[in-house]
Amino acid sequence: MTAPPALDPSRIRAIVFDLDGTLVDSYRPIASSINHARAHFGMAPLDPSTIRARVGRGLEHLIGELVGAQRVEEGVRLFRQRYSETYADQTVGLPGVVKTLRGLRQAGYSMAVASNKPARFSNPILQLLGMLPFIGCVQGPDLVASHKPEPTMILRCLEILDIRPREAVYVGDMLLDVESAARARLPVILVPGGSSELQELRGTGQHLLSSFEALLELLPTAAPRAGDAAGG
Repeated sequence: MTAPPALDPSRIRAIVFDLDGTLVDSYRPIASSINHARAHFGMAPLDPSTIRARVGRGLEHLIGELVGAQRVEEGVRLFRQRYSETYADQTVGLPGVVKTLRGLRQAGYSMAVASNKPARFSNPILQLLGMLPFIGCVQGPDLVASHKPEPTMILRCLEILDIRPREAVYVGDMLLDVESAARARLPVILVPGGSSELQELRGTGQHLLSSFEALLELLPTAAPRAGDAAGG
């Protein structure tokens, strides 16, 4: 896999975030919904930690792994049935995220979310948790017809924000996000707390923060738009 470009904080004007494991913790309703689908087929429930480690590559992939490749269509239907009933109450914001988003907005950054969770779920989650006012664009596979690591949704966010890839960074929590950023030709910043183990994240050689709030130290002020410094 090609590595993402090197991070140069002085050039960054926009931040595109992953959602699950980066901004929010929605592993509880995901685990509940997977086990709901498994129960329908007479399968024993899985430990939430087992499910968590496999989240990230899209629902069909997750169902194929944990419910069965021959049961994907029905498994997806069952998952969505349970998830739509539980995600709003059971998804929580990760520590320091709202405070950090507010600080980044005050520092002049444009922000977006590109997640393998459908945008029809991401938007209500961000709204309920007080994050949506800081986010200028939300993209998901239901809007672009592809999943990460394909770069389509990240690039669509940049198009909507009117930002060039060299002026943006992708922030995520797992190895998939490194590959996604590389395909979109963006540098990547990793935060702990999602599906990938800390050792795995360190092994990528990419910039790894100790906490989400450390973004405010790494990216204190957004870079000016090209030509702004010259008054153009």
